[in-house]
Amino acid sequence: MKNKKVWIKAILIPVILGGLVGLIVSQFMDYNTLNKPPLSPPGFIFGIVWTILYILMGISYGILDTKGLINEKINKTYYLQLIVNLIWPILFFVFKWRLFSCIWIILLVILIIKMIMEFYKENKLSAYLQIPYLIWTIFATYLNVGIYLLNR
Repeated sequence: MKNKKVWIKAILIPVILGGLVGLIVSQFMDYNTLNKPPLSPPGFIFGIVWTILYILMGISYGILDTKGLINEKINKTYYLQLIVNLIWPILFFVFKWRLFSCIWIILLVILIIKMIMEFYKENKLSAYLQIPYLIWTIFATYLNVGIYLLNR
């Protein structure tokens, strides 16, 4: 029963927080009106991809938690990257701070790499499950920079 609660908490925290930020940001969403760089996906793709990535994030954390591998460094890195992740769409869509968002998302990429490295020390699978998150965030960095440059 305890493991079930751990899994529910691990997965629901990023999914619910991501969903709440998505609801807040949705009223300010201007993605379809922006000039976008090549390879930009249609707007509906983002909600699908981020839901999957938040689930993978929760699974990774859940693996570590159920095996008793969570330490203070992992906790700090995990929750810091999650907070930085959740603030990015507010900066980009609500405040329209496109240049600052470029810097912020680079910070997120660095934190994701740090998180993967910390997870890897304890459990390789939990680290590998974060590779799609890293790849997508690097792609989002490209989109962020491209949108900033094309819409100045």
